[in-house]
Formats: sequence, C-alpha cells, structure tokens
Amino acid sequence: MKTCERFVRIKRGYEQDIAYLRNHSQRSAGTTAAKTSATNALAVKSRMAKALGRHFERCPICG
Repeated sequence: MKTCERFVRIKRGYEQDIAYLRNHSQRSAGTTAAKTSATNALAVKSRMAKALGRHFERCPICG
C-alpha cells in the first residue's frame, strides 16, 4: 500500500499523542489521572483511525 507524506505525518502525530497518554497512564498507575489518560488514549486511537480513513478515501496518491 502506497501512502503519501501527509498520511505518514497524520499517523505520526496521532501515534505520538497515544504514546504520551499511555506513558502518563503507566507512570501514574492507580490514580484517576491514569484512568483518564488510558481512556483518552483509546479515544485518540479511534480518532486516528477515522482521520486516516477519511484521508485515504480522498487522497489521489493513497487511494
């Protein structure tokens, strides 16, 4: 599957956010903030999938 630079940039940005939230969740294990970060990481992962799907549908290079 060939993807464009924009696809890679979008994916990289979301992956950085997910990694940050997961790391915060692990560092703060057992706290309310950790639960919130873990939940937010799942939400960001879902938003990433939607954003990449939208991009893939509209991009002439990726599609």
